[in-house]
Amino acid sequence: MKQYVIIGNGIAAAGCIEGIRKTDNDTPITVISGEKYPVYCRPLISYYLQGKTALEKMDYRNKTFYADNGCNVIYGKTAEKIDPEDHTVLLSDGKNIPYTKLLVAAGSSPFVPHFDGIETVEKKFSFMTLDDTLSLEKAICKNSKVLIIGAGLIGLKCAEGLKDRVGKITVCDLAKNVLSSILDDDTAPAVQAHLEQNGIEFFMSDSVKSFDGNVALMQSGKQVDFDVLVTAVGVRPNTALISGIGGEVNRGIVVDTKMQTSVPDIYAAGDCSEGYDLSVDKNRVLALLPNAYMGGFTAGVNMAGGNKEFDNAIPMNSIGFMEIHIMTAGNYIAEKDGGTVFCKKTENDIRKFFVKEDELKGYILVGNVLGGGIYTYLIREKIPISTLDFENLQNDPNFFAFSEEIRRKKFGGVV
Repeated sequence: MKQYVIIGNGIAAAGCIEGIRKTDNDTPITVISGEKYPVYCRPLISYYLQGKTALEKMDYRNKTFYADNGCNVIYGKTAEKIDPEDHTVLLSDGKNIPYTKLLVAAGSSPFVPHFDGIETVEKKFSFMTLDDTLSLEKAICKNSKVLIIGAGLIGLKCAEGLKDRVGKITVCDLAKNVLSSILDDDTAPAVQAHLEQNGIEFFMSDSVKSFDGNVALMQSGKQVDFDVLVTAVGVRPNTALISGIGGEVNRGIVVDTKMQTSVPDIYAAGDCSEGYDLSVDKNRVLALLPNAYMGGFTAGVNMAGGNKEFDNAIPMNSIGFMEIHIMTAGNYIAEKDGGTVFCKKTENDIRKFFVKEDELKGYILVGNVLGGGIYTYLIREKIPISTLDFENLQNDPNFFAFSEEIRRKKFGGVV
């Protein structure tokens, strides 16, 4: 019997379900969920810690989502192996699930480097899933001293979630800048200073050399006392299911613009996949919620016999930490690589733009993020900068910086 199978139960899986049902309303869908929860919005886990949302408000879709879409969800089981010849998926309980078309949306896993003495630390956690959050919540109290290894998105969101629930938070990272994957030397110091003003202590260009119980010896020779440890060094895409059957894998599972892998009848989407990035004109991992949904939706449409491509993905981030807002997108091309960099600084805001070959390639906004949608549009559509009042657009983003022709064509006659 024809059947769609989805490995994973995150945002990409939800997109895939809705993509399938756009074309095929009848064929059964089986979802294999390693977690025991319906699809939830993972970025909300820090807001749960803060008390800004409740567990029942974290659902990404309504309570009847799976029933309405004819899905059977297998909770608490993982996919151990795919047999592409027999078109089956072997589960952790030994059962085989047949598929006609398969989506691998297996996500990513925390990367925890080896630290001498890590086994002597009693309370240590990751911060990626709802279960991670619930376990961490049980371990903390008002007087807890928390050490977070990693000053990236995950580590700083964890710090934000814990801020008013513990006594002290220390964050360390080998990188010299906080949020080193999305900020640079002009923008990161302002964000770090804001977080320091909110009570977060940083050890940058420094990390843990070894542990002795609740004492961390830093590479700089300093010591940090703590009660609770959170490792947020980074993540690795879960690619083993595809690499194990000879499918093409780089850092992530390689897919084309239809989200098809190199293995017939198998697609991939979300954090485990490596797809086309418009901003650099090549494939790379884009572990971001909007891209996960669109990748899953595209896969679903094509699994059901439709024809859809996802060929305009770019890295994007819209995030806030303790009332400072950040929005970034695209590729940061330095002047040494042929780019032109525009940087606008005021007392409270930083706006940075990266231009090459008459196109906006990327931007960083810190503080005032007004206009992010317009700048993202410029990147996606490759609008020539020479056709715009770009100087004005950097300071006052509005549609009147576009030519009359573009306004008529793209914005419904706004002139």
